[in-house]
Amino acid sequence: MQKIIKLLSFVMLLPIFFVGCADEQDFDQINDLEVIPTVEASLFFLETPEQLINLVTGVNFYSQTFTFTAFEEQFFADNVLEGVITYELENTTSKPLVIQVDFLDAGDNILDTENFSLVPAPTAVLTREVTYGDGGRSIDVIKMTTNIRISATNLGDNSSVSSLPSPKVVLRSSGRFKVQLVE
Repeated sequence: MQKIIKLLSFVMLLPIFFVGCADEQDFDQINDLEVIPTVEASLFFLETPEQLINLVTGVNFYSQTFTFTAFEEQFFADNVLEGVITYELENTTSKPLVIQVDFLDAGDNILDTENFSLVPAPTAVLTREVTYGDGGRSIDVIKMTTNIRISATNLGDNSSVSSLPSPKVVLRSSGRFKVQLVE
């Protein structure tokens, strides 16, 4: 009798395996897959003590162009979607300063410029975010940048010294970019 009950149970449950709750599989889902990580890195850091600014005759106390190859990597240039560059500036010197950051292409043509006017100390840290891509400046600026030029100008004198300890000007920059890995 138990064998009959087991056999009947098996026969009754067997159709459930064939009619069970299974959706039709869609193997084309891989075509809809998007992998878009956010990549973040420091771009540049500049620190100049007031003592050095006082030693320079003329108004430009710093000017340098450096090669920036991170943006010109073909994979990055082809796949970057948007990004934000964050600048942080701090001036604890006794001097009003102007700092200019130029993004240059391979021919040293200016693609974009960011200017900062800093009043003498004491000041708060100046933070500025610049968006490239959707809702901001052209993403082509990032894709085509091969050099970055930083210039700093002293609008004050060459003799005053701040009463703050270790007076200096500090410029930090970082970038956050969305890069599409899979289309």
